[in-house]
Amino acid sequence: MWGAPKFIFAILATTTVDFYFVALLDRSKTESRRKLFLVLSLMLNVEMLFYFKYCNFFIENFNHILNVAGIKEVHWTKIFLPIGISFYTFESLTYVIDVYRKVHKPLRNFFQYQLYIILFPKLIAGPIIRYHEISDQIPDRSARDTIDNKLTGFYRFILGLSKKVIIANTMAALADKVFTSDLYHLNTPMAWMGMLAYAFQIYFDFSGYSDMAIGIGKMLGFKFPENFDNPYTSGSITEFWRRWHMTLGSWMKNYLYIPLGGNKVSARRLYINLWVVFVISGFWHGASWTFIFWGVYHGVLLVLERLFLLRLYRKLPKFIPVIVTFLLVCIGWVFFRADHFKDAYHILRSLTSFNFEINYIFINNFTVFVMVLAAILSFFTLTKIGKGIQDRIYYFNEKGLHYLPATIGSICLFYFCLAAISAGTFNPFIYFRF
Repeated sequence: MWGAPKFIFAILATTTVDFYFVALLDRSKTESRRKLFLVLSLMLNVEMLFYFKYCNFFIENFNHILNVAGIKEVHWTKIFLPIGISFYTFESLTYVIDVYRKVHKPLRNFFQYQLYIILFPKLIAGPIIRYHEISDQIPDRSARDTIDNKLTGFYRFILGLSKKVIIANTMAALADKVFTSDLYHLNTPMAWMGMLAYAFQIYFDFSGYSDMAIGIGKMLGFKFPENFDNPYTSGSITEFWRRWHMTLGSWMKNYLYIPLGGNKVSARRLYINLWVVFVISGFWHGASWTFIFWGVYHGVLLVLERLFLLRLYRKLPKFIPVIVTFLLVCIGWVFFRADHFKDAYHILRSLTSFNFEINYIFINNFTVFVMVLAAILSFFTLTKIGKGIQDRIYYFNEKGLHYLPATIGSICLFYFCLAAISAGTFNPFIYFRF
């Protein structure tokens, strides 16, 4: 309501109707009636998502075709995107499909259903939580409502806040300078800096939000699923998608990939299924041809890995597939960030143009320090020592006096983040617009 007051009525209306559709589905005695209410609920959610998120895209492309044909454009008023609609729509779809599949019974309490959908820590940008994952926590969280969980939840929140404010925002400033510069004359070092800056920005921004959501949830007595697992240490695109935005990957697998046949189909159909899932994933991220291409790009890479790349990677030293995968992911991020294909082309061309003319984009020492820090934090879990340090910090299981240094450190980081926020400009989370 604070972010977009008018749109609260849209989410309240759809969740209210959805609640009663699912209740009627559960009480239906015949399969035909169950399917009727399933379809009605699916149509309600998908149509709302389509109207708010994709109408502008289709009208703009339709008008472009009319222009080419010399026909007058269709008059259209731009529609604003409600905050978090992609995330809560997926959770609504999850709920009704799982009730239809008899994975769980529907909630009888209307306000408990609203709590599941509109639970604020995860509402804006996930994690995407399937109902059965927190079904026992909605009516009663007393077992998790402890001082230990409030403290460790605060630590996790601060880690996420620090990722966002210290690393992601600093990288965002550099990435924005590069992507909004004269890309036609971009030199090679700045092309690499811009690509890497955005790769680190989107990772620390989105994983930072997930950490904050998990931390706040823990302080309130909820246990949310993890959403990231050091994705830049992946040795293949297949592994990357097991580690990046894991709750979206799980959703796509259970509600798209498996219903299409999963792995229990011919090799040709399997490759088509993978490609379809990632085209939809790209379109889910944004109503733009660059997002769709990004999904196609990852789908093609996954198919190539199934065909021969995974076998090739197994024959190479471990660090080579990690480097190759990271570079392939970064190239994909260029299309994800670019406003137009020509912008992405100019950046990718500059990467290998060996143009070392004078750099007109100013980079201070703090930006360089943060980029190095981001690189270290992205890859240091490749070692056992690094993995052990991360697990000890993220999954804090210490007792007694061990809380003292963690609390002092968290408060210091919190103060630093507040100072940076108050001194800087507004920089929202990347996934707010998805």
